[in-house]
Amino acid sequence: MATIARAALENTASDPWPWARIASLVADWAQAHSVELRDTVVLLPFAQLLPLARNAFARAGGWSPRIETTRTLAASLGPAAPGERGQITFDAAVDALTAAQLLRSQAWGAAWAGRDPRGFEQAVDQVVATGHEMARAAAAVPPLERPAHWASARELLTPIAGPGASARLLARVALEWASLTPAPVTDRLFALRPAAWIVVQAGSPDPLSARLQNDALAPCLLIDCDPADEQPFGLLDAASAPALAVCDSFEDEARCAASQVLEHLRRGEQPVALIAQDRVLVRRVRALLDRQRVSLLDETGWKLSTTRAAAQVMALLMAARADARIDPLFDWLRSGTLWSAPVQADAVAALESACRKQHVTSIAALSHTEFAEPAARVWAGASAVLIALASSARQPLHAWLAALGIALQRCGSLPLLAADEAGRQVLVALRLDAARASAGTWVSTANGFAMSFAEFSAWVDRVLEQETFLPVAAGNAQVVITPLVRAMLRPFAAIVFPGANDKHLGARAAPHALLADTLLAALGLPDAAQRRRAELLAFGQCLRAPRVTFLRRLADGTEPLAASPLLERLALALATSGRALSAWVDPGHDVAIAATPIHRSAPSAASLLPERLSASACEALRACPYRFFALNLLRLREEDELDTEVEKRDYGNWLHQVLHAFHLGRTEASAPADELARLHAVAATSQAEQGLDAAEFLPFAASFAAFAPRYVAWLHARDAEGARWLRGEESISIAPPELAGLTLYGILDRVDAVHSACGEAIQLIDYKTGHVSGLKARVSEPLEDTQLAFYAALAGADNPLPLKAIYLAVDGSKSIDEVEHKNVAVSAAALVRGLAFDLARVRAGAGLPALGEGATCDFCAARGLCRRDHWSAPGQGT
Repeated sequence: MATIARAALENTASDPWPWARIASLVADWAQAHSVELRDTVVLLPFAQLLPLARNAFARAGGWSPRIETTRTLAASLGPAAPGERGQITFDAAVDALTAAQLLRSQAWGAAWAGRDPRGFEQAVDQVVATGHEMARAAAAVPPLERPAHWASARELLTPIAGPGASARLLARVALEWASLTPAPVTDRLFALRPAAWIVVQAGSPDPLSARLQNDALAPCLLIDCDPADEQPFGLLDAASAPALAVCDSFEDEARCAASQVLEHLRRGEQPVALIAQDRVLVRRVRALLDRQRVSLLDETGWKLSTTRAAAQVMALLMAARADARIDPLFDWLRSGTLWSAPVQADAVAALESACRKQHVTSIAALSHTEFAEPAARVWAGASAVLIALASSARQPLHAWLAALGIALQRCGSLPLLAADEAGRQVLVALRLDAARASAGTWVSTANGFAMSFAEFSAWVDRVLEQETFLPVAAGNAQVVITPLVRAMLRPFAAIVFPGANDKHLGARAAPHALLADTLLAALGLPDAAQRRRAELLAFGQCLRAPRVTFLRRLADGTEPLAASPLLERLALALATSGRALSAWVDPGHDVAIAATPIHRSAPSAASLLPERLSASACEALRACPYRFFALNLLRLREEDELDTEVEKRDYGNWLHQVLHAFHLGRTEASAPADELARLHAVAATSQAEQGLDAAEFLPFAASFAAFAPRYVAWLHARDAEGARWLRGEESISIAPPELAGLTLYGILDRVDAVHSACGEAIQLIDYKTGHVSGLKARVSEPLEDTQLAFYAALAGADNPLPLKAIYLAVDGSKSIDEVEHKNVAVSAAALVRGLAFDLARVRAGAGLPALGEGATCDFCAARGLCRRDHWSAPGQGT
């Protein structure tokens, strides 16, 4: 065992960054021990420190040692040896496939996968994570001692019975898998014989560096840059104290953090470190800084799955699923394909419009639908790509990736991905780039895994979720986003530290999924105590910066958040010396904004009156003139989602179609059982024609099953009274002279012939799936019921017979209820007169005010336009 000299660096207020002192210390030590610096290796904790150390030694003059990290030094000695199929690759997505295969090769693993797929998936993730940890820990063991290391680990992980048996079994699988890992490239370091090993330590010790020094034959020096254990905050300058901002919410904390960063930049204090302890929060801060055109270097990145390029690939896979709904098709077409080009926008819009009109809700239904040009051309090209991609039932992963590459090429996405920074990372992650796609080890591995299209899609999603997108670094960045452990020893002018709460900083470490703390330490893996100490040391290191601002919020949504335990320890340490964290002062500036009262709108639009009006338009005019203005004069519409779950409105439309088709085929009454069977047959046909999903439609199918026998019974009772069905779904238009050329039009649900006290009469029937109490309230004030009065005006124009009109409540739990609008002809005449008066005023330029009263506003599509929720109180403002 080598003798290791240890030197501890103390912080100084004049020079908190120790690189010049480290260079001087190394030079003095080398001279004292007759060591040639040019033959010496200095190992640093992480790569971001390399330029800082090299510059410091260069400024000191003379020979410089070789300054590396263990990884960069090993990489400079040659490439890693290629692995074999089944070995750990440290690629989480590939290793997950291997781990799943390992577990399924055992009888208990195959049974688990069939019994509990989700639990099995979680077990695979645990085996992968544990196998990676064990393989990395073993890399710090010299090659000759590694067999003994694995043998000792096997003794520690002997199988057990009872509680914890499954976790121990999975840990043992991870151990045996890790023991087959190919020799790491860092094994070459054990054969190096430099003049001296010098290790700069910041944060937790590096096991590999420590072992290299322990086994060295040359002199060794350990430069400890951490504070003493009894004074974890000893690096803090005695003349200053960090600031603490306590914020109300997530958004408030993000705004305050961005304000503080901008204030540092305004004062010329850069670069600024933005500590990514709370990754979601820091992404929001980054978005705020991007708006101010701040130059950023993000060393943490974000999940590749959240990039537009990844969404492009996943949109294609989602659209190719056999059970895909219609929305994924348009998501894909517009996500960077041949059809997303401006020249194709009208064609895609035409296809979408056709799908809306024909109520197409699934991609499978498109194959049975005819479209006019240019919609037909778009669907023909898109369907060819989708069918070719998902045509195979099962095939090897390599074949699926080849098919995906062809599909991306055919739809025009591949060139766009290759030209995009994130897109290139997506292609590399999925092995769609030429270099990785043809690698021999990968080809043999990928050919060994056969999967279905659904399994392949899940694998792609997993890859994109586990990969990190790192944008290309910008030169001379003003702000560096970095994790806490990568901020150590870097000369930042200021550090802004959001997320300093008990959830994100200093929280109790989550227990290992498979191993207890005692086993972790025995296996050479960091236990909870070591992880806590490493976080404390990194936290103490960030106090070197001359200006540090901590921010925390009081709550995360509805969950209260306390201060970080580390922050509380720092406050206590400051209190012992009569100091405290300084209160944060918001550097933002108040901007006075003059109040702008919002009053009720009352536009006039005589020139926009349409040539014809429907019942809903007339009801809008009577309920709220502004609604009539927005929806009927300006013709604004809310676009319904194409791919939505079945709603009551869909059930109502379907029921109208079913009853109309049933009565068209009912020439005469037959046995109730026969009619009930035919009604169910018509319902099934109509459901298939409308493409209503059976699972989503199940609650409404149950309602219909209860409704059908009641309807047949009600129908036979009407037959006995002499009523007969005449026609249904009839479109009628009239032009009353009172309306000065304007036409009224509508579609009557049903017209029956019935007997009345005056002889034969015509009865208008409007099907309603709403509650009967609401219908009764509607007709209780006949002149307020627009719909039946409007239909009576349409039907009575050329009809000499008396008119009756009812709402038929078909959704009752016990019976079919009729709600009659009495004297409907009188109401119809009053409605036409009222319309004539209102329309004459509109033509004369009268305003169409927003009333904002009653239940009219509750479900109004124009509510956001009239600003009902923002009106000023009467008399407020000018």
